[in-house]
Amino acid sequence: MTTVSRNETYSFTKPNRESIRLLAGLGVEGDVHAGVTVKHRSRVAQDPTQPNLRQVHFIHEELFGELREAGFDVSPGDLGENVTTTGIDLLALPVGALLRLGDEAVVEVTGLRNPCLQIDNFRDGLLKHVVGRDESGRIVRKAGIMGVVTAGGVVRPGDPIEVELPAGPHQALERV
Repeated sequence: MTTVSRNETYSFTKPNRESIRLLAGLGVEGDVHAGVTVKHRSRVAQDPTQPNLRQVHFIHEELFGELREAGFDVSPGDLGENVTTTGIDLLALPVGALLRLGDEAVVEVTGLRNPCLQIDNFRDGLLKHVVGRDESGRIVRKAGIMGVVTAGGVVRPGDPIEVELPAGPHQALERV
């Protein structure tokens, strides 16, 4: 992984940190989105008792390169992710894949981030570059994946990430 980020207050971006601590069943210690139940404002408005399937947000650093080519200056933490990865096809992972971060932490993948209009408030026109349609008209979400912490631990930039796939058949990621 290349970068870790968290923010104690509601803000679109998250400052980069020297480390973050993942807490089993909760998310990133000190992050506004940590908790057993939903913390994202739109989800809380719908039903505040929903389980928090969005405890940790991952984005692949390769997305930033694509966005720069499209004219957008976006860096790790800017889109609100907690962990920026490189070399892992996050969007192709199935539901239930385990991401082992550093020495102890484990995150179970729950689904795709569903980008909202706040992305256009951050950079006008950015939303259409992180959500689009494929050749058959299906929605494609590229703004990363979400997961829940199953084992806690400290995570730092440069820590390895190992992917463990669940037993098949695999279920493709959907928005959470």
